[in-house]
Amino acid sequence: MTPSGSKHSPIIHDPYLAASGGQGGAILVDHLEIANIDVILNFNSSGEAIALMAEFKLSLNAYLKELVVSPVRSLADVIAFNEKFSDLEMNKEFGQGIFLAAEATNGIGDIEKEALLSLAALSRDGFEKVMRENRLDALVTPGSDVSPVLAIGGYPGISVPAGYDSKGVPFGICFGGLRVQTQH
Repeated sequence: MTPSGSKHSPIIHDPYLAASGGQGGAILVDHLEIANIDVILNFNSSGEAIALMAEFKLSLNAYLKELVVSPVRSLADVIAFNEKFSDLEMNKEFGQGIFLAAEATNGIGDIEKEALLSLAALSRDGFEKVMRENRLDALVTPGSDVSPVLAIGGYPGISVPAGYDSKGVPFGICFGGLRVQTQH
C-alpha cells in the first residue's frame, strides 16, 4: 500500500500527470483538471502576490536579523545596499520592484489574511481535491509551470533535469505531492 492507501501510485497531465505506484509499478492518470486552475496560475487574482510580498518581508527581516555578521539586517537595508552598489547589483537590468513592493507592506493585516484564506481555499478545492479523489501519490509535469499550484498550498515539489529541447535548451520534470503527516 502507498501512503494514500492505494495499491498503485497514480500521476496528472494536460499539462499535469498524476501517478500511483506500488510493487506493480506506477499507473499514470492523464487529463485531470484542477479546479480554478486559471485563477491559481494568475499571480494577482489568486492572492499570491499580496501574500508573497507580506510574507517575504517578514521572513527575510527575521532571517537577516539573526545573522551573526552581515552588512544588511532588513529588507530596507538590502534595498539601500543595492542602490549603493547598483552597478555591481545590476539594478538597471533587474530592478528592485519586488523588494520595493514587499518593503511597502506592513505585516499581515486584513487584506493579507483574506489573500491567505483565498489561497487555502484554492488549494483545498483544487490540487488537494484532485489528489485525494483520485487517490494520487504524486504529480508529474514537464517544466515548472505547476510551481504556483504547489507553492500556494505549501506542498513539496522538486524539479529535476530531464533533457534538452530541439534548440538545446535544458528542461526539467517537476514532481509534487501533498504534505505528509508524520507521527512523533
